[in-house]
Order: sequence, then C-alpha cells, then structure tokens
Amino acid sequence: MAHQDREHVLLIDDDIDLCRLLEQYLQREGLCVEMVHDGRDAVDRLLSREHDIAILDAMLPSLSGLEILRMVRTQSQIPVIMITARGEETERIVGLEVGADDYLPKPFNPRELVARMRAVLRRAQVPDSSASLPVRSVVVGGIEINPRARSVWREGSPVTLTTAEFDLLQVLMRNAGTVVAREDLAQIALGRPFAPFERSVDLHISHLRRKLGPLPDRTERIKAVRGIGYLYAVPA
Repeated sequence: MAHQDREHVLLIDDDIDLCRLLEQYLQREGLCVEMVHDGRDAVDRLLSREHDIAILDAMLPSLSGLEILRMVRTQSQIPVIMITARGEETERIVGLEVGADDYLPKPFNPRELVARMRAVLRRAQVPDSSASLPVRSVVVGGIEINPRARSVWREGSPVTLTTAEFDLLQVLMRNAGTVVAREDLAQIALGRPFAPFERSVDLHISHLRRKLGPLPDRTERIKAVRGIGYLYAVPA
C-alpha cells in the first residue's frame, strides 16, 4: 500500500471519457489517480502495492472485473469498490462474494464515490499505538482476531478477510452471544446507513461463514436472527 500523504487511487475502466472526468474530480479532492483501461494491465497494477484503493469496473476488455478480483484476492487485500451498470445485480452480488469492499451502480454521483472511498479507506487504516480502539485480541470458538494487526486466525491458521469482512467479524465477536442489528453492521462494515433491500451485509456474512467454517459441533458460528440482524454464537 502507498504511504504518501495523498491517497493513491487506481481507476480501472475502459470508458476513457468517464475516467478523465473522474480523474479531474478526484484530483480536486486531493487524490492521486492512475488510470488503467485493460483487464490484464489492471491485475499487474493492483498487485504492485502502489495504491491505497481501487475503483474497478465490472465489464472490461481481456478480463472482466470479477475475474480480475478473483485473481487479485489470492495475493492482495487492497480495498476495492466495484462499479457496475445499473441492473447488473448479479455482478454486484458476485463482486461482494469474491471480495469487493463495496459497489456502486452506474450512473453515479462522483461525490458519492468519494464518500464511499473515504469510508473504505478509514476502515482499512491500521490504528496507531495512540488510538483509542481496544488492543487486546479476542478469541471465541477457536477464532482469534487481532484488531491492531487486523489479522484473523482459526485454530492457529491465518484467515484472509477483506476490510468489510474483518470489521463485521470484529463487531460480532466483541458482542458474541448478543444480536447485532443489520443497521449497526451496515454502518460499521460499509460506513453508511442501512438501505431498504440492502443485501451487502448478508453477502459479507455469507462469505465470512464460508471462510471461518462451522463451530466444532458443526453448528453455524454466525446465526441470522430474522428481522433483526446477526449473532456470533458462543460455544457451549
């Protein structure tokens, strides 16, 4: 990840006119922008560790945005916001399942894009030693989460999570045995209020379940409480 004073954004879209407009807007917001218009070039740049966040279009030449994300997530957890054409709900759902931190349908207001980028970047930052966040690791049911290192271990083996997945897991584990409302989870994991028919939280939870596996007794670690939210189960 880049460590300069200004965040570095990798903008991946084959719509050159849109990229130029976004570049101008993002630069006015104090961001450094690099543009890539081809899928294969995008993979190399995403893995360069020279950027703080990426904006990834779902439809690209050579490789689709989903294919790119699948390849990159095996080696990098760079925050990624996926942009899709309106109506491409399947791409948005699969994007979150593959590892996107958030998504935004086209056409969108650049101000909303910047707001979502800021939210994702805030969550992705590792707090320094003076931060007021809890520093102790939390262990529940064989899962250990370290808030300072933003690392997760399952029975001694590392588990790779996206920024949103980590934040969701942290709040659920710190409230193990207690139901956490979807509204609270959306604010924490997405940095924005819960919207009607919002499925992002549910998709992130589904991904977490697959990565963490069940409890030793084969029951679900993260239980859905209908109409309210989710509960991280405390083993008997």
